[in-house]
Amino acid sequence: MNGTHSASGTTHPPTPVKADPDADILLALAGGDTAALGTLMDRHLASIKTTARYMLGDEMMAEDIAQEVFLRAWKQAPNWQPGQAKFSTWLHRVAKNLCYDRLRKKKETYLEVVPDMVDNRPEALQTLEASQKHAVQKTKIEHAMATLPERQRMAITLCHYRELSQLEAADIMEVGVRAYESLLARARKNLREQLQSHKSALLEN
Repeated sequence: MNGTHSASGTTHPPTPVKADPDADILLALAGGDTAALGTLMDRHLASIKTTARYMLGDEMMAEDIAQEVFLRAWKQAPNWQPGQAKFSTWLHRVAKNLCYDRLRKKKETYLEVVPDMVDNRPEALQTLEASQKHAVQKTKIEHAMATLPERQRMAITLCHYRELSQLEAADIMEVGVRAYESLLARARKNLREQLQSHKSALLEN
């Protein structure tokens, strides 16, 4: 019999497990319903791609990661055991590990593209200058992110780009909340140091 027993011998029902919001989709997937995969992708594709894009800095790689994640979801659905992590958490864990694999294989390459000057009007030049400054700042952050260890990069991605709670991020990274907080603090410190180092190097040149 399921349930717990008190000292008096009274049987109490087991604590209910919070329902997984994707449970209905998983049941349909397990039954071979291909449309259910589309529903799952509608719910989670954007967030998976966002995570992969900020981790890898490459749109095409992010697409590849997302496709692989949902292929694995299709295969995993019949074997899914409810009552543990949410399926969406499992999806992000798969994405995380695939990103780690890509980062270990990826060779850093930096390509700077200077736009052609086709409009010399003052207002056009101001717009171009502002656009270039924004692009330079974005590139600095991306380069600084690329220098971080993969776990630190993931911690910052989940917090600042995905805007997840520390509990959700820790669950995806499969660590406790305090461990995640420590990892995030180190990541922020390292990122600041990298950006400051880059700034100092520019001033010296």
